[in-house]
Amino acid sequence: MAASSLLLLLLPWLVTALHSPPGCKIRITSKGLDLVKQEGLRFVEQELENITVSDLHGKEGQFHYNISQVKVLDLQLPFSNLHFQPQQHLVFNINNASISLRFRRQLLYWFFYDIGSINASADGVRIHTVLQLSKDETGRLKISNMTCNASIARMHAGFSGTLRKIYEFLSTFIITGMRYLLSQQICPALNHAGLVLLNSLLDTVPVRNYVDEHIGIDYSLLRDPTVSMDTLDLDFKGMFFYRGKENQELENHAVEPVIKETERMVYVAFSEYFFDSAMHSYFQAGVLAIELEGEKVPKDLEVLLRATFFGTIFMLNPAAVDAPLRLVLQVSAPPRCVIKPSGTSVSVSAFLNISLVPPGRPAVQLSSMAMETKLSAKVFLQGKALRVLLDLRRFRIYSKQSALESLALFSLQAPLKTLLQLTIMPIINERTKKGVQIPLPEGMDFTREVVTNHAGFLTVGADLHFSKGLREVIEKYRPAPTAPAHPTPQPEEPSVDPHQL
Repeated sequence: MAASSLLLLLLPWLVTALHSPPGCKIRITSKGLDLVKQEGLRFVEQELENITVSDLHGKEGQFHYNISQVKVLDLQLPFSNLHFQPQQHLVFNINNASISLRFRRQLLYWFFYDIGSINASADGVRIHTVLQLSKDETGRLKISNMTCNASIARMHAGFSGTLRKIYEFLSTFIITGMRYLLSQQICPALNHAGLVLLNSLLDTVPVRNYVDEHIGIDYSLLRDPTVSMDTLDLDFKGMFFYRGKENQELENHAVEPVIKETERMVYVAFSEYFFDSAMHSYFQAGVLAIELEGEKVPKDLEVLLRATFFGTIFMLNPAAVDAPLRLVLQVSAPPRCVIKPSGTSVSVSAFLNISLVPPGRPAVQLSSMAMETKLSAKVFLQGKALRVLLDLRRFRIYSKQSALESLALFSLQAPLKTLLQLTIMPIINERTKKGVQIPLPEGMDFTREVVTNHAGFLTVGADLHFSKGLREVIEKYRPAPTAPAHPTPQPEEPSVDPHQL
């Protein structure tokens, strides 16, 4: 009984451990897949145009033939379809396609020898391809398996030359053989295109890379894609990390993003954890601090600070009275992000130390005050970069020593807020406007972005467009051919003896 009760208590924890919530989630809809199909179809055409067909040779009685140098001249792919399918992920169909060919012929019939070219066409070409998607050991999306079936319903050939009638009479042998050889080359070409070339395109998706000199981002997939009839969902860790402690994990207790929309081509969702991990990493890096000294302190603020702390300054050594002022603003805890339907805000706790800095002497502290600020955050997408623009909304200072000193600091509230708005916030926004890249392949960008806030997460709905073609990106990252283990023998010279055909 006790064991079963303990199991019931542990069950929610076990479920959470097995299903880590994503910090970033991407949904690709059927509309997005339609755009991918248009670009993918051009890529398939280019791959099929480059297929190589083995030479065909044989004999029938005294008729000897050799077909070589097969070249694809043109492809027509009028009916194609790319759609999601649960369990199988992606299904790509081509129906009623046609392929125009030209090849060299050599014919020996008794003592007659004939050479020339033949134009042929394969009609009723049908290709059925299924792509299985999964995450690999590094957390990258990959095409892990691919099945393909291809068939050709009909094939025609046009002959010319002195033995044209004989070719037409015996064309069954040639056409049947050519149809078989051609159909056998379609799937290997597409399998190479998917498992090698398209996977090299997926290698351009950032998985774990550096954002700047302080932090990095982990976009590794948490699990295999989830596929429905209309959508494909990808769950990414979406965690920033401090480069000084790259293996440190920040637990995710945020609300899991839920995407329900399907109207746009793609949706990207970010939880509070995504932003919290960024601010936590910067806090660990020790860069959430700023120091103003001497002429960098605004003159009006300097006059006010000297007047406010006149009593303290008056009691100091005369050599320190006219010393430059130093303001050190230091965040005291990792900032926290709160996302609500009404907007996104960031809460920051910090302390401000005000000191005099006599030349050649230790600094003299005038005051140390606590600060609490609330920033509004405007999140937007530009290209493939997620950017944030911050604005100061609420600001409060108080003394860490006594309520009486807090009351004396009230006169500094407005000028220090102005200092933050005019001096500090531009520096922060200069960093945040650089943004962080969203995990999309190279050559693919977002357009017409719309940001929607929810309770605990926000979504960005957008359309897609290709700034580069698939072929251009793939050629850029095409794997270099490996050198053969043994020298490749030189091809033999073609025979000039027709009897060796």
